[in-house]
Amino acid sequence: MATGGSLAQAVRKPTLTPKAIIHQRFGGKASFTVEEVEEPTQNECPGLAILQKGPCLYRCTLELSDFTVVSGSFKKKKDAEQSAAQMALEKLGINPSADSPTAEEAWRELIARVKYIFSNEFLSALHPLSSHFKAALRRIGDANGSVPASVIAICDGKPNNLCKIINPTVDSHPFLVLSYIMRAAAGLQELVVSPEGRFSIWRKDPYPPDVIESSISQQSDVAECITIMATYIPCSPEKGVEPVVLNISTTGYYLDVIAQKLGLSDGNMVLISRSIGKASSETRFYFAAPKSYPLDMSSDLLNAKAVTLEGPLNARATYICGQDIYGDSILASIGYTWKGQDLFYEDVTLQSYYRMLISKIPNGVYKLSREAILAAELPLTFTTKTNWKGSFPREILSSFCRQYRLLEPAFCISNSPLKASLELSRSNKKPEVPETAEQEREYANGNGAVDAKSTVFGSSFTCEVKIYSRCRALILECAPNILYKKQNDAVQSVSLKVLSWLNTYFKDTAMPLEKQKQLANVFGIKFYPQNFSKEVVQCLSVYNCQKNDTLGGKDPESYDVVENVATSVDIEGPDSGLCPSSGSLLCVSYSVSLVTKGDELRKELLESIEDFEFEMGTGAVIPCLEAVVSQMSVGQSACFYTELPPEDLVLAAAKDSANALAFLSSPCCLEYSIILLRVTEPPEDRMEQALFSPPLSKQRVEYAVRQIKESCVTSLVDFGCGSGSLLESLLEYPTSLETIAGVDISQKSLSRAAKVLHSKLVMKSDPDAPCRSIKSAILYDGSITDFDSRLCGFDLGTCLEVIEHMEEDQACLFGDIVLSSFRPRILIVSTPNYEYNVILQKSNLTSQEDDPEEKIQSQSCRFRNHDHKFEWTREQFKQWASELAVRHNYSVEFSGVGGAADQEPGYASQIAVFRRGIQPKDDDLGEQEVYACQYKAIWEWNRSKPPVTN
Repeated sequence: MATGGSLAQAVRKPTLTPKAIIHQRFGGKASFTVEEVEEPTQNECPGLAILQKGPCLYRCTLELSDFTVVSGSFKKKKDAEQSAAQMALEKLGINPSADSPTAEEAWRELIARVKYIFSNEFLSALHPLSSHFKAALRRIGDANGSVPASVIAICDGKPNNLCKIINPTVDSHPFLVLSYIMRAAAGLQELVVSPEGRFSIWRKDPYPPDVIESSISQQSDVAECITIMATYIPCSPEKGVEPVVLNISTTGYYLDVIAQKLGLSDGNMVLISRSIGKASSETRFYFAAPKSYPLDMSSDLLNAKAVTLEGPLNARATYICGQDIYGDSILASIGYTWKGQDLFYEDVTLQSYYRMLISKIPNGVYKLSREAILAAELPLTFTTKTNWKGSFPREILSSFCRQYRLLEPAFCISNSPLKASLELSRSNKKPEVPETAEQEREYANGNGAVDAKSTVFGSSFTCEVKIYSRCRALILECAPNILYKKQNDAVQSVSLKVLSWLNTYFKDTAMPLEKQKQLANVFGIKFYPQNFSKEVVQCLSVYNCQKNDTLGGKDPESYDVVENVATSVDIEGPDSGLCPSSGSLLCVSYSVSLVTKGDELRKELLESIEDFEFEMGTGAVIPCLEAVVSQMSVGQSACFYTELPPEDLVLAAAKDSANALAFLSSPCCLEYSIILLRVTEPPEDRMEQALFSPPLSKQRVEYAVRQIKESCVTSLVDFGCGSGSLLESLLEYPTSLETIAGVDISQKSLSRAAKVLHSKLVMKSDPDAPCRSIKSAILYDGSITDFDSRLCGFDLGTCLEVIEHMEEDQACLFGDIVLSSFRPRILIVSTPNYEYNVILQKSNLTSQEDDPEEKIQSQSCRFRNHDHKFEWTREQFKQWASELAVRHNYSVEFSGVGGAADQEPGYASQIAVFRRGIQPKDDDLGEQEVYACQYKAIWEWNRSKPPVTN
């Protein structure tokens, strides 16, 4: 910002939103009504004969005194409201940009605001600041009627906004507002008194008796004492943080009580920080103003300088507040609200203080969101939306930015074009594939992230995020080269990468710059050291002081080791056989207690949760807890001990801080007691993903592609096509296929398949696209155990990982129908190898000839998917396929993907390839079969014709 110039110069000013301008001009006379609307969806897939429900949309009606406007439809309510407000402004002929006041105008408005604040009308207004004025009238002695200038700056938002227009640096130096308020009061000598050296303002003439009587008559003259817990934070790091009790009379002024605790004469000498946490919060730091506060009273308003307060910096308070706090301070939650004249207050205990402390770190935010400070950890990967517990990565990243007074994270989501994906594959760069994202059976490779070489045009997303300071200085950016099937997965995963880097950085804030950059490269992050140091690192240095202080002088690095080690593990109860594996969703009941070491055993409960869920293998809990649970089965209990973690975590969890501190003063450790309540096995694709790269689903596609190329087939039908994952993937490979078809009984899946296939097949801009060979495609709604003559004569049939979702007799019926009636030249059938489950699930394999009731009870553990009706061993599969081939004059070959044929327990996914023998004559088909049309064509595409709906 320029150091010279007049107030008329161009100054960057905050721009009010259209809704804010409407509220400013019309107040309660403007009525916003938002309603949910249903509108026809865009025709993403012409020819689809299935009703499609569009996204939830909102429309806003804005009623003013003279007219009413109705906005368009938007996905977010706030967008609809802003649109309606903008329409109203246009109708009124108001230009928001031109309506913003200049610095000179803002200064005049500030003077007018101060004048209004000390007017008779304001005293009776329902405003937090007016309640301070009423309380000031009850003050005794020389302080009677005096209002601390810091209260005006904190409780009234309008002076702050006006000061930001006058001088944008106010945002970085909030106490600069005090100079402007005191200077404005100095220009109102006929109304107020502001003696030099005093940090408060008086009204020159007393309020009329009738105004005072009408304003404070509702307040009781009977003094009642309110006891409020607060936290005293000494400036010296050598002194501990202590609880303090504020005994406040309802007929007194609470700032005077706080002043006494700080050793001051009255509340006029108390400075107040901005709120901690939410904007509506009344939690603030209170500290002493210097005896001679050097206010800048120069005439150069635009370039007023922020004066450095005298005294030592309170590192702990400054770290939590994000604003310079000097000397000893009190952290309290007390004040007047907009809704009434009564004093609002909440206790701020030592537990509250330590929770604020750990909330400055992303991992701490996640722990607090789960209310599991001593058990939860921010997971290493974003997996399924249903399996993720606690605040989502995007929410945590936004919370982190607010804590450090940064702008909200700027996300940029983009569709990954097909051409870019192909270029990536030609560059021979192996795309980075995360663990998993949203799990759905229709995904080609079983997870939200997709291999760039099999990207679907228009359905793969990348996301980058940038974080800026309040002054729009770029602090860091993360743009990983990863493709996702869903926008949410892309946003959450890139957020988690940034959070993981920040967490790692917090563990060693003194690391050299070169190591910082190397660490950032691991997470695909580029950061700008100078800006990062200015906005974050300076706070982190304070964090290190706080961390060392809470450890009581102990070596913090030792906790990084012992926290992960469980000692004296004692597991009780019979082995139920139902054990967790990587990707399982576990539910445990646990408690954590402080226990003393030595002969006298004492215990203090810190934390307990009766129903705590987490996903195994994602780092969602502390390592020692996961290590112990991995040795347990459902129904068993365990008890183990660990050394103490950093004491800020212990005190953040402790409900009774005094007892916890007493324990911490002597040798003690943590005792964990756990009961494993239930285990939900991960979906089949998740288990496969942990062992195979590329995933088995992709390997099955590649197997089918090899068969297509070797056999030079031109037509293919996918029995049980689901959401079209196989058909979609086949279009990414150059093959001889000209006609493709799919059959499934799920209309929801078919609708998705139609959209996916349409989005790819209609793209004609790239003549080199592999799918250019396809001339026609069709999707049918029907059961694969029914015959439809329209699918006779196809060269190749596929049925990959489908039959296990049917009853065994239905699977046998499908085999007979497809080989006797559809009669493809080649049929490829794959199904899970039951014997391989012992590797995937790390569980004991049991016989399928067990008692039927026992089979039902243990099925969810033994089968790879809860929807599987059966899973065959290699021998069972060979017997089924061999008998089927003999009955219908087919030969059969056995193969598979994942694992190896010559190593136990064989392939993970076993495959049978049926090849037709002597081709039957056309007239061998029965008259009834020729005209059998059991299926409903729900979508059809032809390169030479427009889409058709039947």
